[in-house]
Amino acid sequence: MPYAAPASADELVKGLWRENPVFVQVLGMCPTLAVSNTALNALAMGLATTFVLVLSNAVVSLIRNFVPKQVRITTFILVIATFVTCVDYVIQALRLDLHRALGAFISLIVVNCIILGRAESFASKNPVVPAVFDGLGMGLGFTFALLCLGSLREVLGAGRLFGVAVLPAAFEPWVVMALPSGGFFTLALWLLLFSALKRRREAAA
Repeated sequence: MPYAAPASADELVKGLWRENPVFVQVLGMCPTLAVSNTALNALAMGLATTFVLVLSNAVVSLIRNFVPKQVRITTFILVIATFVTCVDYVIQALRLDLHRALGAFISLIVVNCIILGRAESFASKNPVVPAVFDGLGMGLGFTFALLCLGSLREVLGAGRLFGVAVLPAAFEPWVVMALPSGGFFTLALWLLLFSALKRRREAAA
């Protein structure tokens, strides 16, 4: 018999690649473009979103049979807002400079359509373990996408990666990569690459 991957592993891989929230579903564009000017900002936002996704999915799955349908969205938002507040305070306590760099986008995780979408479409309809892996997969996929954008923008826009110089001093930074227009340009390049890979995979199949 052919080997079948566990459902939890499938949920994890789904968010990382097949249904990547940024490169495939094109969700969460506001933080993706706003905080991906450096790799560190991108990583911090990605990990914060992953933390909220995993814990909110777990809680929503646990209470799914006790919440009336009429107030489920309100309840989900309250759950999400609780974990966003926790991660906001943690970042503020550990790295005040990073907290200032991310600005209001930490608090805006509450209205990130990826988180509320997974709570409504998956966590509220599945047991805890698949819901946790779904949140982890989507969170890691979101982090991966942010790092792709942030790393490229920081390298080309400043010649550094995580604050460490990686290009020779003679390199002239592309100032546009540090601007909002650079975020759109970089996102377009990554979307083009993922689209080409998808078409190539479908043609091979």
